[in-house]
Amino acid sequence: MTNTFVMKCGGSTLAALPGAFFRDLRELQEGGIRPVIVHGGGPAINETLGKLGIESRFVNGLRVTDESTLNVVEMVLAGRINKEIVRKLQQNGARSLGLSGTDGRLIEAKPVANHAEVGLVGDVTGVNAALIEGIMAIGYIPVIAPIGIDAAGQRYNINADTAAGAVASHLGVDTMIVVTDVPGIMRTVNGEKAVLPQVTFAEIEDMIASGEIYGGMIPKVRAAMSCLHGNVREVLIVDGAAERVLSRAVREGGLGTRIVRG
Repeated sequence: MTNTFVMKCGGSTLAALPGAFFRDLRELQEGGIRPVIVHGGGPAINETLGKLGIESRFVNGLRVTDESTLNVVEMVLAGRINKEIVRKLQQNGARSLGLSGTDGRLIEAKPVANHAEVGLVGDVTGVNAALIEGIMAIGYIPVIAPIGIDAAGQRYNINADTAAGAVASHLGVDTMIVVTDVPGIMRTVNGEKAVLPQVTFAEIEDMIASGEIYGGMIPKVRAAMSCLHGNVREVLIVDGAAERVLSRAVREGGLGTRIVRG
């Protein structure tokens, strides 16, 4: 599906992006390209939980989620951040529609394998691609908060990278764009940092082991790798603050880092 792309972005990253980023999305939409946005919101969730006196705990990167935590996750993701993104798009002339994964059973889920440790965290079992297609067909950009639901109506907290990869796979999109605050995966070449145009899983693991990928870049890279499942062939990491980054990524290429299996 060459005219559709799925973009994953953290809520805090999106909030910091300039109006030009959202105008670029509008121009793509007007040019016949169909963006789908899946967003996270970890820092905002942590902040709200802290204000409510609820401890944030993680096991292997997954938020331990009981019913009270899930209420906050849903409130922050589907209520606050989702609507902030929709407003920003609309302020910059793009038509958009905000959805939670529970709306229209958009993201169907089941408990993760280690649910005894992490609680109400879900793996995606299905995506209502027809609903997403229908929203795009009437000229709106779908903005999706990663909350899942099962047949019994139980909600689940879904990792945003997992949700984005599943949405991309069910839509038949080969490339997913992960918008971050870095220009890509960097390597020191002749004493200077340079963006690697393409890396494999094996190369990433070697760079983490050698210390070339370190600190906050490790979770960003691992998150991008987790998007590579199903039909998604490659993930492109780009800096959202770069000029016309999405137009260039979709139409021209040659920026950011492509992560491919291998």
